[in-house]
Amino acid sequence: MSLNPGYSKIMKVAIVGSGYVGLVTGACLAKLGNKVICVDNDLKKISELRKGEVPIYEPGLQELIRDNVKEKRLSFSTSIKDAVRASEIIFIAVGTPDSGSGEADLTGIEHVAADIAVNLKEYRLIVEKSTVPVETGEWVKRTVATYIKNKVAFDVASNPEFLREGSAINDFMHPDRIVIGVESKRAKELLLQLYKPLDVPKVVTNIRSAELIKHASNAFLATKISFINAVSRVCDIVGADVCEVARGMGLDKRIGRAFLDAGLGYGGSCFPKDLEAFISIADRRGYDFRLLKEVKKINDGQKNYIIHKIKSSLWIIKGKTIGVLGLAFKPNTDDIRSAPAIDLIRALQGEGAKIKAYDPKAMKKAKAVLSKVEYCRDPYAVCKGSDCLFIATEWDEFKKLDLLKIKKMLKRPLIIDSRNIYTSEEMRKLGFNYVSVGRRSE
Repeated sequence: MSLNPGYSKIMKVAIVGSGYVGLVTGACLAKLGNKVICVDNDLKKISELRKGEVPIYEPGLQELIRDNVKEKRLSFSTSIKDAVRASEIIFIAVGTPDSGSGEADLTGIEHVAADIAVNLKEYRLIVEKSTVPVETGEWVKRTVATYIKNKVAFDVASNPEFLREGSAINDFMHPDRIVIGVESKRAKELLLQLYKPLDVPKVVTNIRSAELIKHASNAFLATKISFINAVSRVCDIVGADVCEVARGMGLDKRIGRAFLDAGLGYGGSCFPKDLEAFISIADRRGYDFRLLKEVKKINDGQKNYIIHKIKSSLWIIKGKTIGVLGLAFKPNTDDIRSAPAIDLIRALQGEGAKIKAYDPKAMKKAKAVLSKVEYCRDPYAVCKGSDCLFIATEWDEFKKLDLLKIKKMLKRPLIIDSRNIYTSEEMRKLGFNYVSVGRRSE
């Protein structure tokens, strides 16, 4: 971890919202030596956290939380009042789900801002950590001013997160940059002091720009994914290899290789929601962001394109058993929110297919949303008796399977790989009918 030398100041911090962002942020700030309280209104979640049980899977998080609780740097509470009284900086990290109209539902933000306000007795810095539309900071400020009981000074700031599920701790400790949106010198100095241990570029700007940086960043990354998926369609048509195309593109420093992996499309709790919110923000201000609308259209269409590949390979879907490896939207997480695999399984079930599935971490959550699926103990149990194997998430575990064993267990040697984790040459030599994305399989 790259730390500035000579740092010793301990700061008191509250994190309101103990989800993916809140827990990682709280545990990492505690690791930096601060006194942190994580707050949530979910009594069961807080009870579990106090017992050392972490409700989400994120590599290294359980150990990080355990160590910092032991060192008395990290605690958990259901009381915003206690957190406000004990902390000089209060992060709001509650969920901002899609409201159904494309706009983010900011009800949770408003409620927390009001709760903070009624408990303010002295100056506090209130920081947006949740992904929110531009101008939310102003609404938070108005809400606090409306509900505050005493004449107490406060500041509102924006500090968007750029954590990737599966590598969130490393992303916090080794960020590309830290974005801080402030409107006072006092707020700026507090946040710069908090992040002083992390020797990385710090972008200090106004609140609106900080809010927009987050949406613009996620929208651009989603655009890269949809772009390479569109390129994969062209590769399928002309007989080119999208992996080689992406490699050649990625060596250009102006483009970069990250987020140029063709496949099933993006998912998760951020990209789909943030893209919709950014489009909605632009629409409300009179700008038709057609580029982002097309990005969404390409991503939605990619799942249909993969289903077409499955149909082309199996002919009749009805009555066939399809083995699915991977349920989470990406590897190293148990998050199934907007996971392409979940949508695809539902579509295949709608066509009359029987589904067997396995995921190293996400099966418990999948069982809550997917019925009539045979959940298996390991990848090989998925393959046994299946008409084909479909790879939906690129877990490292799946890259190391005994392919000859799999070949014997399948009814037919057919693998449909929506993540391109194997090479066509290797699969051809092993005798598989191997269908991938944007690569010749003959």
